[in-house]
Amino acid sequence: MSLEVIYVVRHGFRSSWSVDHVTGTYTSTLRSPTGLPTDPALTSHGVEQADELARHLMGLNPPIDLVYSSPYYRCLQTISPFISRRNSRQSKASASPSKDDVSPSRLSIRVESGLSEWYGRAHFEHPTSAPLSELCVLFADLDADHVSLPTPRRRGESIPQLYERTASCIQTIIDQCDQEGKRAVVISTHAAVVIALGRVLTANVPEDASVEDFGAFTCGLSVYRRQGIDQGRSTTGTTDRAAAIRDQAPMPADPPQTCGFGLSSHWRCEVNSDCSFLRGGEERGWKFSGDESFVEVGREGLLLSTLESRPHSAVGKDEDISSGTGISKL
Repeated sequence: MSLEVIYVVRHGFRSSWSVDHVTGTYTSTLRSPTGLPTDPALTSHGVEQADELARHLMGLNPPIDLVYSSPYYRCLQTISPFISRRNSRQSKASASPSKDDVSPSRLSIRVESGLSEWYGRAHFEHPTSAPLSELCVLFADLDADHVSLPTPRRRGESIPQLYERTASCIQTIIDQCDQEGKRAVVISTHAAVVIALGRVLTANVPEDASVEDFGAFTCGLSVYRRQGIDQGRSTTGTTDRAAAIRDQAPMPADPPQTCGFGLSSHWRCEVNSDCSFLRGGEERGWKFSGDESFVEVGREGLLLSTLESRPHSAVGKDEDISSGTGISKL
């Protein structure tokens, strides 16, 4: 069995932080459970969104077989209500199984650093997330044995580097799901990664990163379906998958890669950041507006690329960017 569907969600509404563009010092008003200023918890509204998302995820078809998340607290907190609901239902089913019941295994969260927050290039090191050992104390359902990809560059990434990191991460996830015979996976991550995943999976990477193609609303759900495989429950694994891909028509003499990042499969976006199941609907949308670089610093310590030229900041549609002390993040 090959992976058929990838569900992608952005974390819920969170509290904010600011950064001193000269020193690279990050600060926040509210203390994070991990003690890191760039790792805030969800707000009370974000917690409500996560609960609404959990109820919606429970009804998806195909049902979710695996869960991957960014190591940041807000992403883990967003997907945890679904894990609790899913495992609670599984426990009840196991306690009173019917004759024909085949109970699914208990779900855990695979913490994946490749899905981490995106920071623009800088002359200082950006913060990182809390270590897995600490996160396992804060969240009960983490997979302590999962081996994650390396963390992103500490001095930030350009947008092409973000695409490369995202492509490498999603290909690894696809390979793992294929090897384990999983049909559907959900990913909990950040706005920039949500958009990058959409572009990489569909092989539609615009020259202008600010193009509004893939949505990234808080707790919005996107759905990607694999193309070129037999959707009718093949059980013979790699052979059937290869034959199905080979038999799709028409195929050129030299099949091109799906995009410049070398993904091994084609994906179609069927749902784009759907928020219809959320009481508040679409909120806190985000888009790329330049590379969010911290490298060029002008007079009085103001970033030329993020303060003097507002279009070059990464902004959320509902966020206030009037302050010169920080830039809106994901």
